[in-house]
Amino acid sequence: MGFAHNNVLHANHFRKDWQRRVRTWFDQPGRKLRRRTARKTKAAALGVRPLNLLRPAVRGQTVRYNRKLREGRGFTFGELKEAGIGKKEARSVGIVVDHRRRNLSEEGKKLNVDRLKAYKAKLVVFPRKAGKPKKGDSSPEDLKAATIRTVPALPDTYVAEAPRKITDDERSFEAYKTLRTARANARYEGARKARQAK
Repeated sequence: MGFAHNNVLHANHFRKDWQRRVRTWFDQPGRKLRRRTARKTKAAALGVRPLNLLRPAVRGQTVRYNRKLREGRGFTFGELKEAGIGKKEARSVGIVVDHRRRNLSEEGKKLNVDRLKAYKAKLVVFPRKAGKPKKGDSSPEDLKAATIRTVPALPDTYVAEAPRKITDDERSFEAYKTLRTARANARYEGARKARQAK
């Protein structure tokens, strides 16, 4: 650090109260334990209900992520209707409903309808009063069966293909050239039609 011109010399303050400004993390193990006990308490308070709500399988946004399946916000009314579950009933058995989402493909809709049907098949609904079961409650045999509290996992995006030999057609196929040709044909289709019409 150089000094120039007729200025006051620096009075550097290197003995400030630095310990007051240090951020420590000594409570991390205690917090970890506190979070764990809170999770246990919540699970105990839920009784035999699933720990998480059932959500639909949706595609990630944009070309970069749309090959990935993730959990969405809630099921559409169409999906619930096909699975034979009412809107209010769905909310009461741990299924999230989203009135804004739309089904843009039959495959996506079928995937979620199957997901709902699989959940419904495994669902055990306990009566509010033990001696007085109502319509929609599970049978006494089902109530005695062992219960799991996890919701169905998301399906695999891609099913792995068994190894096989490469065919001659595949070996001779020129992917890049085919793509460029198809793109050029699509681009110049209008101009070629106009030229033919003359």
